Amino acid sequence: MKKQCLRIALIVLALSFFATGLASGARIKDIAAIGGVRDNQLIGYGVVVGLAGTGDDLTKNLFTAASLANIMNRQGVSMKDKTAALKADNIASVMVTATLPPFAKNGSKIDVMVSSIGSAKSLQGGTLLMTPLRGADGEVYAVAQGAVSLGGYSAGGAGASAVKNHTRVGAVANGATVEKELAYDFNSRRILMINLQQPDFTTCTRMAQVIKNALASVEVRQIDAFSVSVKAGADFSGSLPDLVFQIESLDVPVDAPAVVVLNEKTGTVVMGDNVRISTVAVAHGNLSIQIKEDTRVSQPQPFAPAPPRNNAKDKTPARGEKTAQATALPGAQTVVAADTTLGVTEEKKQLMVVPQGVTIFEVVRALNAIGVSPRDLITILQAIKAAGALQADIKII
Repeated sequence: MKKQCLRIALIVLALSFFATGLASGARIKDIAAIGGVRDNQLIGYGVVVGLAGTGDDLTKNLFTAASLANIMNRQGVSMKDKTAALKADNIASVMVTATLPPFAKNGSKIDVMVSSIGSAKSLQGGTLLMTPLRGADGEVYAVAQGAVSLGGYSAGGAGASAVKNHTRVGAVANGATVEKELAYDFNSRRILMINLQQPDFTTCTRMAQVIKNALASVEVRQIDAFSVSVKAGADFSGSLPDLVFQIESLDVPVDAPAVVVLNEKTGTVVMGDNVRISTVAVAHGNLSIQIKEDTRVSQPQPFAPAPPRNNAKDKTPARGEKTAQATALPGAQTVVAADTTLGVTEEKKQLMVVPQGVTIFEVVRALNAIGVSPRDLITILQAIKAAGALQADIKII
């Protein structure tokens, strides 16, 4: 009796957690972003040195040779008119990219990605020299330098080689230092724009209602399926960052469209929770045809007599007369013949009625009852969609 009561209590507890999860939805922080608060892309041209003979070929990559000459000139070594004499193979030209996060301050560290643009075979063991990183406006916002990490290796000789991962692209963790801050006059703003990551009228309306019910000192207005405007009222005494904290912590029930994602290359099928299917009859069978070609060789016994000659066909042509008949060689001949085996197999599948599905679980259970593989399921779902019985959008990736 105690075990039964304990089991019922656990079931009730699990259902309560499940119901709470359904009611909570998702945080606004996870489904939306604050308008104007965004990342910025940085890019720069740099040089990686210290490679073990896997760098650019300076005779083919003239920009690498010119870069090396410029570096040496800046260090006090005159390389005027000596670019053609450079034969170093431990240097490589690279493009350095990074992402400048919002509100980054002077001295902050960010990661950078280093990608070879020349003929270098590997950047393993290299060091990125000081590289200015510029934004879209041409201004320098960070400077990168440091050891390049590949997460792999490349080694080999004349007869064999071994490669792990991609050795022409590497990363420098915390390799760039922010030198210039982006101007954000965030606290002086009185209006926030909350933008959804996936535009949807239902979710946007629910988000506006949740913010309006939770915060009484703000004015909330839905703009469209993408944005909600939040204006701090006259009686709002807090700071704008505090308002953002309160908004991002709110939970909103998220509504998603019914979508079935199909990947024909891997046989992957992903269906959303809102996918519904009407009653439909499905029959699916495979037709398999196999053709096998074998070559049979008939080898005569040693010293076997030659085949009889046909006097009418094998007569010796007269002088000056041409013939297309080849002269038979003495002794028996080897005969090569092709042996073809043909097999046809067709699965006998009965016509099955798939009932109307109310939940995604029932849809999957009904389709699995036919006994098909994921790749066959892709074809079936496309056929059901063509018949008008699948109430969902199909996306093929």
